[in-house]
Amino acid sequence: MKQRIGVVLCGCGHRDGSEVHEATLTLLAIDRAGAEAICFAPQGAQRCTSNHLSGKNVDEERDMLVESARIARGKIQPLSEAKADDLDALIIPGGQGAAKNLSTYLVDGTNGSVNAPLTTLIEQMLHAQKPIGAICIAPATLALALAQLGVKATLTAGTDDAVGTDIETLGHHIEKAEATDCVIDGANRIVTTPAYMNARSIGEVWEGIEKLVGAIVEMSR
Repeated sequence: MKQRIGVVLCGCGHRDGSEVHEATLTLLAIDRAGAEAICFAPQGAQRCTSNHLSGKNVDEERDMLVESARIARGKIQPLSEAKADDLDALIIPGGQGAAKNLSTYLVDGTNGSVNAPLTTLIEQMLHAQKPIGAICIAPATLALALAQLGVKATLTAGTDDAVGTDIETLGHHIEKAEATDCVIDGANRIVTTPAYMNARSIGEVWEGIEKLVGAIVEMSR
């Protein structure tokens, strides 16, 4: 039976949802590893909606689940329905939505809150000792959830010193890494990679995500 890897999305586009390259490369890496991706996203409006050509926010409301269905080709479930019992591992791609929609980190910093169903799922995964992966800015949201749950982990923040300092303020350890690599916290079964936090090309993002997914799949065996 194929391993079932949950992938948490939160919109479509790096400025207001999930980073499309990171999400798609995660799905590709999972498939190439012989596992099955199970996509989830929260229901409800994105915190903001951006024009990805101009970079400016627009006065338009978009639902996270509906927008994430673009990436998942319609095969996606509400995050509230996700259960650790049905999954072998969990991965959260990046994009600003990972720290705007899945949490309020990019608005409230270390005082931010995390989407309740995501916190519940992370807690279930930790309790079941099932691996969790986080990509790009997603480790900041994971850091908030882990701090809330009393877990201290080793995570990546790319070359963004401000994000790294915030994650350390929450009680975690930052390990520097290139976009082409991943960092494994074996004790907590958590794997992170910087991706577009410091990647210079989509090829570098692929290398890091392929390694992250490989480590996650190996851990979940």
